[in-house]
Amino acid sequence: MRSQFVQALLITGVLALSACGGAETATAPDTAAETPVVESPAEAETAATKGGQVVESGPYHLELVPAPEADGIHLDLYLQTGDTHEAIADATAVAQVQLPDGTQQEIPMEYDAEGEHFFAFLPSQAAGDYKTVIQTDIKGEKVNARFNFSK
Repeated sequence: MRSQFVQALLITGVLALSACGGAETATAPDTAAETPVVESPAEAETAATKGGQVVESGPYHLELVPAPEADGIHLDLYLQTGDTHEAIADATAVAQVQLPDGTQQEIPMEYDAEGEHFFAFLPSQAAGDYKTVIQTDIKGEKVNARFNFSK
């Protein structure tokens, strides 16, 4: 009788873990990579954004503003502290972009001190969805953010 109880308890535990995704929780998630939070224009104004897609990652605010141009896409990245939205200049930023055809491009971003943001130019005229990961290094701390935009 006792072994049947233990067996039933074990089966219940396994089922509970399966239902909760126990196998998926065994691997640690990448806490630096966040899913983008796209805000509406009304929310963007109150959150002191530049009108792009925003990712809040720990103490950091990352905002990507893609601007289509005739010969490509201009990318602006506002890397700021999350609480006061002060620009973080002493960092590096790289855009990893998956083009609509599935090819990948890595584009180092430069810092514009006057505009207090990072920028890069993506030479692509393809219409479609662009999946972008911005990889930053802030004084040795790696912070990544994922964005999607269309042209």
